Amino acid sequence: MPRNAPVKKALTQLDHRIEAAVGHSIGRLWQYRDRHLLDEQHAQLVDAHRALVQAETSVTFYRAQLNSLSSGQYPVDEAWFERIDRTLDLLQDAARTRDQRQDQAVAALTPVEAAARDSTLRNVPNLPAPDIAALLAIAQGANLHQNLLTQQLYVVTASGTRMRYSQLQRLEENRLVVRDTSRPVTAGQPVTPTDTGRAALTAPRSPKAPGTAPAPRPGTWPTAAPARR
Repeated sequence: MPRNAPVKKALTQLDHRIEAAVGHSIGRLWQYRDRHLLDEQHAQLVDAHRALVQAETSVTFYRAQLNSLSSGQYPVDEAWFERIDRTLDLLQDAARTRDQRQDQAVAALTPVEAAARDSTLRNVPNLPAPDIAALLAIAQGANLHQNLLTQQLYVVTASGTRMRYSQLQRLEENRLVVRDTSRPVTAGQPVTPTDTGRAALTAPRSPKAPGTAPAPRPGTWPTAAPARR
């Protein structure tokens, strides 16, 4: 296959199994991987799936090339036979690579399926929308700071949004985030999601109750509900 050809998200035989195990589409799962929101087990699965997709793309490429050669538009001569033989060899190599990568993807998928069967992911807390927004913002980069004059603690995310320290404490109590206490808080302590926090972000959401407000966009914070009269 051409060295710089783009890798496309071709369908594989494992797509439906992966989606059933994780509760998300392949596209959504790839997005979570690119944003570093997956734990190690799920990240390995996505990496193995991407390698399989690349191998499937190579098989498709050489099969299409073989179909083109046999379409009748080329003269049947010695050069044609040589191209047929070369393309068949490349297709065979691509198929072997695809089979190897499929075995690797199955090996990465097996523990994820086992976890799903054991309902491990269902034990992840179903967080309210404000905590999901806060956790997602922290996953994109955040630091805990302390004002030297007022001694007030606050979190600043990569988008520049400030988060209340009380909200960070709530996430810490639920073991969803951890901060690097080796650095002084006056210089900024990095705050990152734990594996439980990443699982909470990527876990399938339960259906919203009637009247539930939609989740805010990443980096924004929902306004307080108006007081009832």
